[in-house]
Amino acid sequence: MADDPHFTLSDRAFHLIRRDIVSGRLEPGSRLRITKMSKSYDIGASPLREALSKLSSEFLVIFEAQRGFSVAPIDAQELRDISRVRCDLESDALARAIRFGDDAWEAGIVAAFYNLSKAEARRSQNAEASIDEWEDRNREFHEALVAACDSEWLKRLRNLLYFQHERYRRISLTNPDPKRNLQAEHQAIMDATLARNTELAVRLSKEHVDLTTRAVLAVIEMPVAEAT
Repeated sequence: MADDPHFTLSDRAFHLIRRDIVSGRLEPGSRLRITKMSKSYDIGASPLREALSKLSSEFLVIFEAQRGFSVAPIDAQELRDISRVRCDLESDALARAIRFGDDAWEAGIVAAFYNLSKAEARRSQNAEASIDEWEDRNREFHEALVAACDSEWLKRLRNLLYFQHERYRRISLTNPDPKRNLQAEHQAIMDATLARNTELAVRLSKEHVDLTTRAVLAVIEMPVAEAT
């Protein structure tokens, strides 16, 4: 993306700020002060405002008159809503990808799964150091699954919801369920997809998202006494 000759400072700011919001480096509800951000990102005020306005349209940033920009808060009910809509979009996109996908699409899924497996192995050795890499490979795997979907609008909407859900999912990665095997879940979704078993692939995909949602809810709805 950065090698694209049309990639502007505003684009760079957008990707950097979105990364830091989704990863939790910029905490939910925190104020986004242009002067401070200009120093930390080494980007001018105008590109930053453009990026924040775009992030506001994606609901990761909130703008209030007289108060400026802030990171959107997190909320259990919002997570349930995001997860439900994401499941609907993901299911439709996956079903259409299975219908229209060719050999190159299948090869892309296998390659993305291999890269995710390597990232998973590194994460098992050093979870904190490898979490960003794992998230990138995980995103690429899920994008590969739906790459052959013939609806660009469906993929755009799915992408918007994916980043919203990733923001919450990061919480579950810092509080992992020891009984859960994410790699086995990914393997099962891939196998069903490559077998062109649409019903099974969609069901496994929904279960995968639902398990993550429940894991996050267990953390954000945890009583304060337990959390401390």
